[in-house]
Amino acid sequence: MSAKSPGPNDHFLNVYRRKFRAWRGTRPFWAGLLTILGGVPIAYLPYGNIKLGNLTLALATTGGAASLIIGVLLMVLGLTMWFQVHTRVFAGVAAILLALVSLVVSNIGGFVVGFLLALIGGALGVSWGEGETVPVKGRTEKEPEPAAGGGPNGVGGASVTDDLSGTSPVDGTNGRHRAG
Repeated sequence: MSAKSPGPNDHFLNVYRRKFRAWRGTRPFWAGLLTILGGVPIAYLPYGNIKLGNLTLALATTGGAASLIIGVLLMVLGLTMWFQVHTRVFAGVAAILLALVSLVVSNIGGFVVGFLLALIGGALGVSWGEGETVPVKGRTEKEPEPAAGGGPNGVGGASVTDDLSGTSPVDGTNGRHRAG
């Protein structure tokens, strides 16, 4: 049994944490999260009342409905980045445009906090790309790794491939010399 596979003694929270980590690595998680968090202040501030002691601050404006629509759309775009990975570029561009519109429509983009979160989230969504394994140049799968000692099976001494007696660039050694 490997250290990463869930076993009978693993706590269920560790198993779910590993599954969530694997799920998070296959999609633009932070882009979606920042876009969702950017939509919250944009949608909330025109309708919410802020209490400062006995003082109630109401930020209701004529653009309240537009702010709610922009905020909800930003939250939906954030969820779209999570669950529909192939539409991340569209969702990112739409999030950037909605964040820019929120500056004019909804209390300076949720007091700039919602604007910045949605803008950064949209930019991360556009720029995110799935990680690919890139093979190392010059190596094929059939070639074994060079031994640690420089010789065959890690034993000191020269092997057939370590022969650098002719060190001219014509021989393909590019002036390398054998030390030792």
